[in-house]
Amino acid sequence: MNDEEITLAVKKHYSAVAKKSTSCCTSCGCSQTPEEISKMIGYSDEELANVPEANLGLGCGNPLALGEIRPGDTVVDLGSGAGLDCFLAAKKVGPSGKVIGVDMTDEMLEKARANAKTHGFTNVEFRKGYIQQLPVDDGTVDVIISNCVINLAPDKKAVFRDAFRVLKQGGRMFISDIVLLAELSPEQRKDPELIAGCVGGALLRDDYLDALKDAGFAVAVLDEDREIGKLQYGGLPVASLKLAARRQ
Repeated sequence: MNDEEITLAVKKHYSAVAKKSTSCCTSCGCSQTPEEISKMIGYSDEELANVPEANLGLGCGNPLALGEIRPGDTVVDLGSGAGLDCFLAAKKVGPSGKVIGVDMTDEMLEKARANAKTHGFTNVEFRKGYIQQLPVDDGTVDVIISNCVINLAPDKKAVFRDAFRVLKQGGRMFISDIVLLAELSPEQRKDPELIAGCVGGALLRDDYLDALKDAGFAVAVLDEDREIGKLQYGGLPVASLKLAARRQ
């Protein structure tokens, strides 16, 4: 599949997710509810009660637990979906801060904006765009978060370069993402369901870290969940990598 075909497959899948509130891993045989998935990957009951409609069970970790988000910070969420992590970040940055969610799927943006209106969030904005071409000005962001999304982008190196562009000097990035522990077959790499299901387009673990470093980031691996492949992805050779990166 070329880059355009990959993007269209991902958009189609997540449009359906937004409409039906299914989870990312349904294509991989996962049967847990969104709440069960989110608790399993590190969200608390309190966090999930914040805006329950925003939890679609799409994550592979909790990026907000990986580092500090401070009052007054400007935060960007790469692939914001229905807005769960944006709303949690909004409580941390407070009225003097700002959260920008970026997503390419119209149905997700509609859902997120409706959630923000329903729950009275005035410091959160959702913008349509691609995470490798962020609709954000250079050097204006304190923190970037992302949860199980970068693996879906056809060009991960471009994602990391653009993240570097929008971050301030010393800005931080907290990521939870799926990486491969072994190479997939050519057939698996081309499978639209595996691509949209967070696996088919994933990078090998070390290649992912190298791409971040090549973009100019100092990287620290904070945790590595190798059980997630067995629990959520039908035994595929994947791990949930949780890391912090800093713009040097």
